[in-house]
Amino acid sequence: MSGKPCVAILGGTGDLGSGLAKCWLRAGYRVVIGSRSAAKAIAFASELGAEAEGNDNVGAAQAADVIVVAVPFSSHAATLHEIKDVVQGKIVVDAVVPLVPPKVSVAQLPAEGSAAQIAQNLLGDGVRVVSAFHNVGASKLHAGARADCDILVFGNDKNARDLVIGLADEIGSRGVDGGVLANSAAAEALTSVLIGINRRYKVPGAGIRITGLPASR
Repeated sequence: MSGKPCVAILGGTGDLGSGLAKCWLRAGYRVVIGSRSAAKAIAFASELGAEAEGNDNVGAAQAADVIVVAVPFSSHAATLHEIKDVVQGKIVVDAVVPLVPPKVSVAQLPAEGSAAQIAQNLLGDGVRVVSAFHNVGASKLHAGARADCDILVFGNDKNARDLVIGLADEIGSRGVDGGVLANSAAAEALTSVLIGINRRYKVPGAGIRITGLPASR
């Protein structure tokens, strides 16, 4: 695992978070599962194998180099406030989509522009916020396969963006540099479109492909 960052996944017992954890563990990353309940996180981590650990959200964030936030939008702000002090100087990857039930197939972005922008505003300039993994169907990750899609990655810091593109390369067809954090609004809104497509076409995980780029590996 030399040279690979330790990754914490807050919401790591959920559908997307646990799928991401399984992929990164297979790729040789040290993964810390975060949850509001340390006991729940520890129990789930024990099911995943020796390289997985569990802790509450703050403990998981403290232990990791990169923190992925994969909680429901209703818990987004509270989770960020909880970890704010321990993630200064680190990379926080926001995978949260601002879905507003019951109309989750209708794009409803927040006044701030995106969940990622809310994260950057709440955490402050001492944290490099990157936005990614919004349009990933978790079912294939749980089946032991890569998601059959490209993964858009956004952030204002290019080095942080590049690191997360490397993480995305382990999850889907490839990570694709989507530019600055403000552009995350496009991917977050697209999630609602994909949910509607899944329902209408009765498929488990519609995704996106960016054409015109060099062939993926």
